[in-house]
Amino acid sequence: MKKIKITLLLVCALSISFAQTPAIKYQVVGKGTPILFLPGFASPGSIWDETIANLDGNYESHKISYAGFNGIKPIDTPWYSKVKEALILYVKSNNLENVQIIGHSMGGNLAIELAAALPNKVKSLLLVESIPCMREVMMPGVSSENIQYDSPYNNQLLIMDSSQFKNMASGMASYMTSKKDKIEKISQWLIETDRKTYVYGYTDLLKLDLRETLKKVKAKTLILGATFPDATVAKTNYQNQYSNLANKQIEMAVDSKHFIMFDQPEWFYNKANSFLTDAN
Repeated sequence: MKKIKITLLLVCALSISFAQTPAIKYQVVGKGTPILFLPGFASPGSIWDETIANLDGNYESHKISYAGFNGIKPIDTPWYSKVKEALILYVKSNNLENVQIIGHSMGGNLAIELAAALPNKVKSLLLVESIPCMREVMMPGVSSENIQYDSPYNNQLLIMDSSQFKNMASGMASYMTSKKDKIEKISQWLIETDRKTYVYGYTDLLKLDLRETLKKVKAKTLILGATFPDATVAKTNYQNQYSNLANKQIEMAVDSKHFIMFDQPEWFYNKANSFLTDAN
C-alpha cells in the first residue's frame, strides 16, 4: 500500500509539473475537418488568423503557440523535442483523425515529425517555407555535433542588452517580409521572446536534420517556397532537401520573402484552399 501511495504521489507531481510548464498552448476555433496550425520559430498561433478567415469550407482550426514565446512560460532544454512530444500527445489525447497540418518554417519541421510519428492520423501537410535541414543551407558541411548550446555566439546573444537585441530583431524581420507593418510585428515577436528559449531553441533547429525522416511520411504534401533572394537557388534547395519525400508537390511564390502568407496572401490562400479541398 505504501508503494502505491508513493507512486500516486509521483504521478500527481509529474502531472502538476507538466501543467505548470507546458510546451505548447492551443486555441480551437470552428467546426469541421481538423487542421493543426503550427507557426514558425518565435511566432504566435495568431499568425494564422488571417489564413483561417480566408479558408473555404468547414474546419476545426487548432492554433498552436510554443513555450517561451508569445508570453508563454519557458521550459527547459531540449526545447524542440519537448514541443514535438507535446504535439504528438496533443493529437493522440484529443483523438484527432484525418488531420491536415499547415506549418510555417519550424512549424513545417514539426508537421513532418507528426506525419512520421502518426501516419494513420495525419492526412496531409502544407509546408510553408520549411527546410528539413536548415543547417545544411546556412552552414554547408557543418555537422550537428559542432552545434552546441555553449558557444561564443550563443553566449554573446544571452548577454546582449535589450537595445542591441532590438536592432538585431529589426534587421532579421526586414529579411523575412516586404510588408512594413509586418516587419514591425515580426520584430516585436522576436523582442518579446524568452532569451534562453530564443538562443537554445534556435540551436535545436540548427542541429535538426529531417531528410531521412521524410522517408516515413506518407501524407500528401504541398511545399510552398519563396523566391527571395534567388529563385533558382531556392527551388534547387527545396528539390534537394525533399528528395526523400514521395508524395509531394513544390511550388514557388514569386516576389516573396520568408512569410509568404504576408507577402503574397491571395496566392497563398488560393493554394491552401485548393490543396485542402483536394486532400479531403
